[in-house]
Amino acid sequence: MAKNKTTETEVNPADFINSYVDNDQKKTDSFQLIELITQWSGFKPKMWGPTIIGFGSYHYKYASGHEGDMPLLGFSPRKAEFSLYVYSPTDESKVLLDILGKFKMGKACIYVKKLSDINLEILEKLCKESIAYIEEHHECGCRE
Repeated sequence: MAKNKTTETEVNPADFINSYVDNDQKKTDSFQLIELITQWSGFKPKMWGPTIIGFGSYHYKYASGHEGDMPLLGFSPRKAEFSLYVYSPTDESKVLLDILGKFKMGKACIYVKKLSDINLEILEKLCKESIAYIEEHHECGCRE
């Protein structure tokens, strides 16, 4: 079975942002996201793989037998836009997306150009809804 490439690393998230992000606004938004998600989740940021900043972790196991650990919440300051890993498939989350602001939706992540494009109070609610969903549906939803 293939090994999960997205694993926790020892890289400092601030060092990653300072070396990887070359746009000043994206750098400012990245540090703001770290501050906000730390506050909302209660977890300190850690690097997952080469480009994802994650908060907390949980264990998943699929019916196929594939299993692993992933961050409870996370984001990546990609070149074109932020990838926000803060969404869970709940009715409440779907309602919140309608009032989040300007974004694109991937399969399980939200793509945002800059934080000023979205409502941060709604983002907080999405994050907390996702934490509650993961705690209910996955093993060890709140472990560090």
